[in-house]
Amino acid sequence: MRKPIIFFAFAVFAMPAGAMAQSSELEDTCKSVAKSFFMSDQLAIGTVQSFPELKPPGVRMSYSTRQGTAPAEMTDIFECEFDKADKPHNLARFCVSSTCYSPTVDDGDRKRRFEEMRILLSRAEK
Repeated sequence: MRKPIIFFAFAVFAMPAGAMAQSSELEDTCKSVAKSFFMSDQLAIGTVQSFPELKPPGVRMSYSTRQGTAPAEMTDIFECEFDKADKPHNLARFCVSSTCYSPTVDDGDRKRRFEEMRILLSRAEK
């Protein structure tokens, strides 16, 4: 009787803290947005964190545009926020390092890049 309880406790506590709440669907969608933004299928992705329980749900990940970069050496961050955690996710905002793109940003070029990413995502999720 003790062995199953010990095994269960070990299995639960051995998992990384955020692993149980991660959302692979949100992560894949954000990766797709990042690849579209950089116009590259070869974007190297490092650590990924997703937060489906937040309002708005979001993803943060490290990346590199250089292939062969070790995840520990990736310092650039790409972030996505969505209207909802379920598909279609509907992109609400994304940031590349400290530059953010959204429908409400004052900069016309950033607003246009946001609309382009939202259109590409909408096409991919149909």
